[in-house]
Amino acid sequence: MRYTISHTTVYEYSDKVSVSHHLARLRPRQFATQRCLKYERKITPSPATHREHDDYFGNAVTFFAIHEPHEQLMVRTHSEVEVSTPKMPTANETLPWEAVRDGFAGELLTEDLAAYEFTFDSTLIQTNPKFAAYARESFSPRRPFLEGVIDLTDRIHHDFTFDPKATSVATPVNQVFESRRGVCQDFAQLEIACLRSLGLPARYVSGYLETKPPPGRPRLPGADASHAWVSVYCPGAGWIDVDPTSNLAPANRHITLGWGRDFSDVSPIRGVILGGGEHALTVAVDVIASGEMS
Repeated sequence: MRYTISHTTVYEYSDKVSVSHHLARLRPRQFATQRCLKYERKITPSPATHREHDDYFGNAVTFFAIHEPHEQLMVRTHSEVEVSTPKMPTANETLPWEAVRDGFAGELLTEDLAAYEFTFDSTLIQTNPKFAAYARESFSPRRPFLEGVIDLTDRIHHDFTFDPKATSVATPVNQVFESRRGVCQDFAQLEIACLRSLGLPARYVSGYLETKPPPGRPRLPGADASHAWVSVYCPGAGWIDVDPTSNLAPANRHITLGWGRDFSDVSPIRGVILGGGEHALTVAVDVIASGEMS
């Protein structure tokens, strides 16, 4: 499926910002089942300097600096992306989950080494016995790894309530677990915490999800949003995505921007400013299916 994506981020400041430096991760990734056909970016005010690079995880990053006084920062991107459905292994034919765990607990270096770093604690996700206890209900002895992951994804979807007012980007995973409320970022980081607490590799994925209005209602421009989900490493099959918010395995409606250990590695825009006072943030996203793949 081919998509056209528009993403506008606006910061409004109560006082003038004299200098600001920012990092943006807004260019869709390129990999086997996704191609970025076009990417355009406009920043207002115009940056005094900017440069492109790939970060440690291979995500495209734009650094830009604004050296003139401003009370508003606007970043607009326009992307065209093709997404195909990834091949999924048969869940009940994957290795027992203990074999996956033990494969990352030994002292020998294997071809799965790159996934090993996603078994450790990260800035926003710390392992915890209570997360392991919750996850073990899905990972009974010798259960196939992917069966356990799918079951855990389903349980989080049904046990937790989507509530955009319950959390912020700074809400700890522990609080989400106790309140049973949150948004896609929270549910993704919670599932990762559960998996890592069992010694299983999981990473955070940032991107977009094509949404559709309720029957009989018009599509509202700018009403889409950024999305987050989970990717688990299955030996022999590679990385496999699951989405606890939507309770599905992403197919061709999820568009990937980047991945990392947690949200802090793939924040769409972050920066440091001098001045500015209070600020208000608005984000408008449009994800429009524009046809089948060529």
